[in-house]
Amino acid sequence: MKTVALELQQIVNLFADRLTHIPDAEFSAKPLPHKWSKKEVLGHLIDSGHNNLRRFICGQYESIPPQILYDQNFWVAVNNYQASKKEDVIILWKLMNERICGVLLSMPEDKYTLECNTGRDIAELHSLEWLAVDYVRHLKHHLNQIIPGSF
Repeated sequence: MKTVALELQQIVNLFADRLTHIPDAEFSAKPLPHKWSKKEVLGHLIDSGHNNLRRFICGQYESIPPQILYDQNFWVAVNNYQASKKEDVIILWKLMNERICGVLLSMPEDKYTLECNTGRDIAELHSLEWLAVDYVRHLKHHLNQIIPGSF
């Protein structure tokens, strides 16, 4: 878990700066009306971070694996990242991920195998360690969409 947290921190440190260099027009441009802009993709990563932070925390203390669901399109629409200032979205993304790093770094090893349910209709149980590794993989995938060739 510590390795995952350190990798996440390195990514955040590097990309918080890189993201600021994307021109506002490019950051807000929607490739198609129903597709997310780069700003909305980063907003999605904030929302994903929020939901995973809850998983990393609740999964440590709840006696039954918590069911924490995430409707990504709803979250991005309700948060209206498209209308937000670019700088605010970048800062929120950075802070959310720094908080996740803090939680992962302080998590006792005996909690790594505890599970969280991410499924709607049927249980999709994943260990907290699996969720952390998957979170970083997911983050890289979307950062690669924002800045192609990054990973």
